Order: sequence, then structure tokens, then C-alpha cells
Amino acid sequence: MFETISKGFRSISHLMKGTRELTEDNIDEALKDIRASLLEADVNYGVVKSFLKSVKERAVGETVQLKVKDKSGELRRATPGQHFIKICQEELESLMGPVDEQVLRIARKKPTKIMMAGLQGSGKTTTAGKLAYWLKERYDAKPMLVAADVYRPAAIKQLQVLGEQLGVPVFTAEGDPVEICVEAVEEARRQGCDYVIFDTAGRLAVDDLLMDELEEIVEETQPDNIFLVCDAMIGRDAVNTALQFNERLELDGFIMTKLDGDARGGAALSIKHVTGKPIKFIGEGEQLDKLKEFRPDGLASRILGFGDIVDVMMDFERLVDEEKAEKDAEDILSGNFNFHHFLDQISTIQQMGSLTDLFERMPFFSGLSDKIKVDDYELVRFRSMIESMTEKERLDPNLMNNKSRQRRVALGSGRQPKEVADLQQRFGAMREMMARVGQNQSWMSKIPGMKTVDQYRQLKNMDLNEVFGSILQDATAPQPQQQMMLPPGLPPGYTPPGFRGGATGRGSAAEKAKSKVKRKLARKSRKAGKR
Repeated sequence: MFETISKGFRSISHLMKGTRELTEDNIDEALKDIRASLLEADVNYGVVKSFLKSVKERAVGETVQLKVKDKSGELRRATPGQHFIKICQEELESLMGPVDEQVLRIARKKPTKIMMAGLQGSGKTTTAGKLAYWLKERYDAKPMLVAADVYRPAAIKQLQVLGEQLGVPVFTAEGDPVEICVEAVEEARRQGCDYVIFDTAGRLAVDDLLMDELEEIVEETQPDNIFLVCDAMIGRDAVNTALQFNERLELDGFIMTKLDGDARGGAALSIKHVTGKPIKFIGEGEQLDKLKEFRPDGLASRILGFGDIVDVMMDFERLVDEEKAEKDAEDILSGNFNFHHFLDQISTIQQMGSLTDLFERMPFFSGLSDKIKVDDYELVRFRSMIESMTEKERLDPNLMNNKSRQRRVALGSGRQPKEVADLQQRFGAMREMMARVGQNQSWMSKIPGMKTVDQYRQLKNMDLNEVFGSILQDATAPQPQQQMMLPPGLPPGYTPPGFRGGATGRGSAAEKAKSKVKRKLARKSRKAGKR
């Protein structure tokens, strides 16, 4: 997501490396790359000009301090490059925000009416279902979906299917869409619904017939919230569509869809600046739980390559039982890691989305997709083999060293025996790694917030490629002589931004011996040349 936009921003570290101060020349050089990336990503030209002007004015006008305050208020050392990145992040957040404190306007008298508008193919009907799911999960509310798109029978059927999946009522009727919406509000009151969501008709393009119908629905039902569903894939056209809808309907905000695809992302950066209306939600997947409140700081952080750890933690809190997670963590770090724990971890990761998406949201992993191919199917493969094991085998992984058991599990999961043996080998390495981390807690783990950092340090000399090698494919070749500890799980050869050194690990004994032989031969060759 946002690879096109990110390209220019991620070059800042390289361009600013070694600079002692921010000058107009090095600022212009950095802004040149940023400008190219923004325009390539279909960001509105006026928005690009305004953004670059704001960044330059601040960067040239500010004196770079050796120590600056971060968001927590702590003083940290800062280089000119880091200071410039900080300015870019703040300006990106300003460009896309601020968001309203209250994401929805709640009616004093139930039900709260929400109208969904948009062009055909923008994901309006699916988003209506996602919003109903979000309301149920967030407020424990009872929403009603209204099929007001009478021109497309498939939309009515789709909404009914979504309603069955969610366990929420769906109001359908024949006739005029305006009358359907009015009747739906009365029916929602009778059923005691908290929210009613109108899934209105779309068109292939904005036209007067569509707008007249939507204006009539607004006049008759007086919706509390009017959202335009925008397809991020259509780029610059999304902003033009937003302007036309906003002129006629007075929108309350936007819902950006398909941000998990190959969207250039220009609309997300442009739409608030051009229309003055905020993005309320973003959709990042087809599943009903893939609708999230929009956070400008999180998106700005991802664009700059710093991930969005807050978003990851919010997903974990939603999916993981805290008490069970704490108990499992104690078992794992004490060396009692079994296949049940592993299966739970696989399930959690799969519920959070693809591995690529997860890595993009993690700090230090920016640009990972450019270096390697992340294979989600490996998790499916692992899961099928674990689910073919008996309860006894899952609780006692050592039993799976038996070749006969490996053949039986391979047969039950449709795999080859060597694949089961490979899983057992990787699981053993992972189990040993977890136990070592748990046993070697240093003084750092006693400091609040530093336990994870300490565990990262314990992973310094472990070859994690042996554990995760089949998931992280096509990694660059390992480099010997590691200079600095890297976060766990990185493939050999990949160095995150801000880290020095090469790959994880210090090179195998065979590599060292080979290198030693090469050095000896080189010395002999030089001596022979002198003679």
C-alpha cells in the first residue's frame, strides 16, 4: 500500500546522510524526489504544491536542534535528516487531518440515520455491511441495512446475504427509493434499531438523475451522517467525484475503500485538502472486519516507512484474550512451546490479514516487500499439518521426531513426509529460541517498556532464517560480520532504515573457513607477484 508515495519519502535518509545542516540546496534535492512520487501517485497538483511549500518554509526557517522533543515529551538527539522527516510527517498529518473527535453524529432520537453514496463499483454495498459490523462490535448496537438500490437486483441480494452473516435485519421493498428509505426508518423504530444504513444507488458517472434522487432522500429522511464511498484505485478521479457530490449533498465525510490493493493513494492525501471534509473510515480488505477509523498519524507513519504499531496493537487487542495471551507467553518463554501455541499464533496472524500487510505495519520492516516475497500459503501448509496431529502430539512436540508419525501426519494433511520433517525441524529451532530468550532476561527487562527490547537483544546471534526461511522467500544472500543487532524475523541481507550492518547472524563456520582459505591464496598470489 502507498508504495508509489513512499518511494520519494524513503529516499530522504539517503539524501540527507552526512549533512550537518538543512540548507536550501539539500532541501530542494529531497523535495524533488517527494514531488515526483506524489504526482506519480495521482495526488492533486494543487495539494502537492501546497505541501512542498509548507515543508520548505518550515525546514528552511527552523534551526535544527541537537535535541528535540518527541510525541511523548522526551528529549532525543536528532540529525538534520531526522528533523526533516519529522517536518514531513507533521505536514502529512496536517494534510489528511485533523479528524473529528466523534466519528459519527448520533441522533438524539433513535435511530441514527446513515446514508451511503457513491459510484458503481466503489464498494458501497460491502462497506454498508462493514459499517454495520463495526457498529455491532464498537457500540453493541443493533443496525438495520436498507436496500435502496432498486436498479441493481444483485445489490439487494448481496445486502441480504451480508445481513444474514451479521445477524442484522435488512429492509427491502419494491418501488421508489425515497419511499423505501422513509418506510425503513419507521420499521427501524418499530424493531428498536439503533442505526439505519441506506445503501443508495450508484451510477457509472455522476449525473443529474442520481443527484436528484439522493437530494430527495436527504430531504425526506434528514440523515444524520452522509458518507461518500470512494474507490482509492481510481486516483485523481476520486477527488473530482468527491467535489461534485459535496456540492450537492453537503457530505459529512468519506470512506476510502480498496486501500489494500495496488492503490496509488493520491486520493487519501488530496481529498481533505480539496473538499474540506475528513476521511472517516478506510477499508483494507474484503472481510467484514476490515473497516477501520481513519488515523492521519498512522497513515503518515506508514507512508514514511515507520509502520503503524498502534494499528497492529489494536488488532491484537481485538483478537487476543489478554489473560490467555499472558499465560501462553509464560509457557512459551519457559520452554513449554507446543503445537497448540503455534496453531493459536497462526490463527491470530491469519485473522489480522496477510503477512505482507502485517509487515508493512511493523516498525523496521519498511521496504520488505521490495526485497523478498512473503508467502502466506506457508501458514496454511503449517496449519494443515498441525491439525492432522493427535492431541498428544500437539502437547508433546518431541513425539513428532518419530518417522512413522511424520508419515501418518503427511498422509492426513496431503503433504510429503519431508515437509512434516521440515516443520518439526523449524519448530524445534523456534522452541529453542523462545526458551533462550526467556532464560536470559537481563536488567533491561526490569524496566517498564524495555522487556521487549531486551528480548530483541537476546535474539542477536540466532539464525532466524532457519526458523522462518520458507515463509520469507527470495531473500538476498547473507552477509558476514554483523555490526549491530536487528529486530527478529528479518531475512539475511535485509537491513531496515536507520540500522547499520548487514544480515542477521555472523556467518557459518564453513563460510569463515572458506573466507580464510581465500585470504591465504590472495597472500600467496601477492608474494609470487613480488618475486
